[in-house]
Amino acid sequence: MTRRMLHGAAVFGVALVFILPLAFMLLGSLRVPGLAPPDGFEWVPDRIRWANFQTVFDLVPLWGYIWNSVLVAAVAVPVTVVVGSLAGFAIATAGPVVRRRLVLVSLVALMIPVTALWIPRFVLFRWAGLIDTPIVLMLPALMATTPFFVLIFAVVYSRIPKQMFEAAALEGSSAIATWRRVAVPLGRPATFAVSVLALVWHWANFVDPLLYLTTEERFTVPLALRTLQTLEATNHPLMLAAAVIATVIPLALFFLAQRAFFVKTLDI
Repeated sequence: MTRRMLHGAAVFGVALVFILPLAFMLLGSLRVPGLAPPDGFEWVPDRIRWANFQTVFDLVPLWGYIWNSVLVAAVAVPVTVVVGSLAGFAIATAGPVVRRRLVLVSLVALMIPVTALWIPRFVLFRWAGLIDTPIVLMLPALMATTPFFVLIFAVVYSRIPKQMFEAAALEGSSAIATWRRVAVPLGRPATFAVSVLALVWHWANFVDPLLYLTTEERFTVPLALRTLQTLEATNHPLMLAAAVIATVIPLALFFLAQRAFFVKTLDI
């Protein structure tokens, strides 16, 4: 009983760390714009203004920005999962020497600073004529977005008994067929985790749109929040309202995907 209570308290404490910022963001978005900041800590505003969520759409074309972000995520997330899963499967089924080398390459690639890639990518994308197109925001998915996602799949697939892969090969299944019929169904937790992480990465990506997009109609949600951040401090409730909208969408997708994931898992 004591262990269960400690476990519950620990879970509640961790959840509280993540819930409090969301609560402050929501409550801050309900303040009346133009008023001076509160004197001290304010849990609930004295005057609640739900119209902030409508006003923010009058300040910036937020619907267009949301659509651009949804388009990028709808393409980049599935591509990230497929590429990362295939790469992780290749690492897990390789020989010991090759596996160590591939893991080492992935770790080295993971340690390369992102800032070191900005200029080479910009030159490459400009040469290919992809600057100021949504394609440039989707291209990282062709490399599994980040080597970390590849390593997640590699770890999960490495825990699948080798006999299952060998049995599929003896039945005449190709490597792709073995990946699709054996690795993918047994690696559903990795697929779900990488899907969520990839969605968060592409949805919250701020630097790439800032570097590669020049036309306002192609901006994504992070750039909309950056535009609203330039408002006076007394109008920051409008920025927080946009932040709430930008946060609710991936949260809703997460809970829908979580429900679908557990339903499919129970059916197996």
